[in-house]
Amino acid sequence: MVSAWATANHISLGQVVVDEKSNEITAIPKLLEILELSGCLVTIDAMGCQTEIADKIIAADADYVLAVKGNRPTLHDGIAKFFLNHLEDDFARVQVSRYQTEEHGHGREETRTYYVCPVPDDLPDRRRWRKLTAIGIAINDTLRAEKQTSEVRYYILSRKLSAKKFGEAVRGHWSIENRLHWQLDVTFGEDQSRIRKGHADANFSILRRTALSLLKNNHTLKVGVKNKRLAAGWNDDYLVQVLCDT
Repeated sequence: MVSAWATANHISLGQVVVDEKSNEITAIPKLLEILELSGCLVTIDAMGCQTEIADKIIAADADYVLAVKGNRPTLHDGIAKFFLNHLEDDFARVQVSRYQTEEHGHGREETRTYYVCPVPDDLPDRRRWRKLTAIGIAINDTLRAEKQTSEVRYYILSRKLSAKKFGEAVRGHWSIENRLHWQLDVTFGEDQSRIRKGHADANFSILRRTALSLLKNNHTLKVGVKNKRLAAGWNDDYLVQVLCDT
């Protein structure tokens, strides 16, 4: 399944089944076609960093923040070279927006630093990407049990964002793992489901996502999604609230 997730509203907007002999690259455009994207900021991981997908997002009057990895080696190396060059003198030669956050908890200290720069004229592959406006870098430094680790990710943007807005978009993108996929597995046991016949697996996937969105957006009970689901099964009045008052 390829899913679209509204990070602000915690709602699953749609999904498309990946064909058995295909992959996510062909499924993502189909999913984009069924969504109303006008004015939205669409974030996709490196699998979706495709010129055709970027074209479709822009054609829908939306903007993109696409992760860039080794599957786009020329673009990736060009962005990495640019940031390595300008990090050396703290971006003294170029325009930059920067933002940093620090978090402490669960036995770790985490510092996230975000930089956004206008796309350089000499960036390799620049002209292949419709409306490419800026490039970004997210640096995640983590200290856990006196061990330091660092993760660096690169992005292309069709809209000029502040580093703060860019960081929020990057963090929001990964919320789909905790707020959708993790919940579907833990609360609804999706990974253990053996429903396979016909279109039953896709149909039940739609029902699970619909139920999760309804439960997340009901605030009558101040408990977790799993307990809300139990309450809806035990109490018809609460079930009506979830179905009708959300």
